[in-house]
Amino acid sequence: MSWSSPSQYTKGAGSRRRKLFIFAFVLVAIIFLLSLRPVQQFSPVSSLLPVNDVDKNTDYPPSYERLRNWEDSLPQHNLDLPLPEGSHGRFVIFPERRKKLGWNNCLNEILMDSYLAYKSKRAFVFRDYVWQSNTTRGPTAGGPWGEGDKAPRSVSEEYFNRVCPKSKRRIINTRDIRPDAEANLDSGKVVFDRWVDLLLNAPERCIEIQSPSVQHDDHWQVFGMFMWASDRILDLWEEFRDSPVSQLLETSPVVNAAVARNEYLFIPRKRGSTAKSHRPYDRMMAIHIRRGDYKEQCLDLARWNSMFYGWTLLPSLPDKFVLPPEGTSPSDHAAAYLERCLPDFDAIVRKIRTSRQDYLNSNQNAQQPTLDTLYILTNEHSEWLMKLKEHLRGEGWDLIVTSQDLVLDAEGVDVSMAVDMDIARRAAVFIGNGLDWTIDFSDAVFLVPVCVWRKNLAALRLPRLRALSSIEIPRPGH
Repeated sequence: MSWSSPSQYTKGAGSRRRKLFIFAFVLVAIIFLLSLRPVQQFSPVSSLLPVNDVDKNTDYPPSYERLRNWEDSLPQHNLDLPLPEGSHGRFVIFPERRKKLGWNNCLNEILMDSYLAYKSKRAFVFRDYVWQSNTTRGPTAGGPWGEGDKAPRSVSEEYFNRVCPKSKRRIINTRDIRPDAEANLDSGKVVFDRWVDLLLNAPERCIEIQSPSVQHDDHWQVFGMFMWASDRILDLWEEFRDSPVSQLLETSPVVNAAVARNEYLFIPRKRGSTAKSHRPYDRMMAIHIRRGDYKEQCLDLARWNSMFYGWTLLPSLPDKFVLPPEGTSPSDHAAAYLERCLPDFDAIVRKIRTSRQDYLNSNQNAQQPTLDTLYILTNEHSEWLMKLKEHLRGEGWDLIVTSQDLVLDAEGVDVSMAVDMDIARRAAVFIGNGLDWTIDFSDAVFLVPVCVWRKNLAALRLPRLRALSSIEIPRPGH
C-alpha cells in the first residue's frame, strides 16, 4: 500500500477546489443568463404579447407584429387547399370602413357581413383592421367553424389579393342594390336575402363589393346605418343570434389578457362576506357614463328625432325610449332627450340605486344575492367623478372602480373600449348608455347580448341581466 506525500495531497486538494469553483461559477453564470431571457408563456396569449419596447410604451401605438404574423400563418392561407378553399375557392370582400362611423357601426356591419358571406358559401375577407382581430375571436377573425362545418374559413385581405387579383374580380356597388338607403324601407331580412341570392348564384369566384363615393352616400354599407338605427333590423335578430358567427364569437386573447391583468381590482376586500359566489363579476354592477363633449351629441340626436340603435331596440329589453309626441316644443323635445342621453348627477345616483334594488328583489330565491362592486365605464377625469364615487360609497358600495383605474399596456390602451365593454359584459347588472355611437364606449348594450348569447340564459339568454335597467340613449335614425 502506498500513501501520497503531503505535498501530493495538497496539490490534489487544490485542483479539486479549483474545479469546484469553476463549476459553481459556470452554474451561477448560466442561471443569471437564463434570468435575462423572457419567460415563455404557454398560452394563446403569448403569441400576442408585445414584441418590442415600443409595444410597452403607451405613448405610441403597438406594432401588432405578432398578431400580423399569426394572421399570415393561418392554415386557410394555402393556395393548394381543396374546395371550398384554396386557389379555386369563392370569396367576397366588403367595402372598406370609412369616416363618420363609430366602433359599434363597424362591428355590427362586420359581423353581419361575415354571416352574409357564410350563408353565401363564400370566404369572408377581413381587412387589415387591427382592432377587429384584436378585440374579437372567432370565424369572422379567421378562427375555425364548428365541428363538421365545411364552410370556407375567413381569410386576410393580403391573401385575397393573391388568390383574387383585380383582373379576376367582379365589382358590385352597394348603390346598385339599394339606390336610396334612406328611402329604402325594406326589412333587414329582405335586404339580407337579396344579397344572399346575388352572392350565392354569381358564377364569379371573386367578388368585391364597393361603396359609392362619400359625396353620393355617407352610409355606404351593405346594410347601413339607417337600417341599424331602426327596428327594420330586428327581424334578423333570432337568425343572426343563433348563427355560428355569433355563437362562436368570443373576446380576443388581447382583451382577455387586459381584463385578467386588472381583475384583482374587483376582488372584495371586506371581511365576513356572505356572497354565494366568489367570482368578482357575479357581485358587480357596471354603468357607462360618457361625459365631455356629449351634450352637443345629444342635442344633435334630438334634432334628428333619433331612436335607439340596433339590438337595443329589441322589445324584450327594458327602459324603452318613447319619442316625444309631435307638437312638443323644441325646448321640451331637447329636454326629453337629455334626460335619457346625458342624465345629471342625481339621476345617475337614483338609477344605480333603483337598479340595484330591482336586481336584489328579483333574486330573492337565490342564496344571499350580493351586489357590492360598482364598475364605471367613463371618459370622465374631473372632480365630478370623485364626487360621484364618494356619494356612491355612502350608498353602501364597498368597491368602486372606474376606467381610469385600469393598468393597460400599449395594446390594452389601443383596445380599451373593448376592455371596458368586456368587463361590463361579465357583470351581473349592466346600466348601458345606448347612444355612444361615435367613439370608444359605443355599442356597450350591443356587446352584452352578443357575448352572452352562448350562456343559454332566459329571455335574451341574459338571466343575470334580468334586472338590467339602463339610462339608454336614443340612436341616430330617420
